[in-house]
Amino acid sequence: MKKIPLLTQITFHTFNVGLIILYLYPGSILGWLIYSDFQKQPQITSDFLVFSLNHFFAFIALSLLGLISSIDKKIGILFLYLFFISIALELCHLVIPKRSFEYSDFFGNILGVLLIFILFKLYQFFKINK
Repeated sequence: MKKIPLLTQITFHTFNVGLIILYLYPGSILGWLIYSDFQKQPQITSDFLVFSLNHFFAFIALSLLGLISSIDKKIGILFLYLFFISIALELCHLVIPKRSFEYSDFFGNILGVLLIFILFKLYQFFKINK
């Protein structure tokens, strides 16, 4: 069985919990840190067509950290979790005060996970057929 460094696992779990806190807090923690205003949401990058690049990059980072910190047999469970959380967190904005559901954020979340999933599957395919 492959041994995963503890620091890698801690980094993934910390990033995961941090992302959940940022999503579920009724207001903008980042807006408060940057602008001293819980109502203002920072836009680090502009949206691209139909999805939010901020959310896209956040879920790419989470997916990559998860992939790096996972054991081979748990990859399927990891990607199920990542797809579930990418959808569930944005749907929570339907009921969280001072937060709003946005399709661009929703699609950014899913596409970030999907990109890493596809790249991982391509890597597996070429590794097996080499």
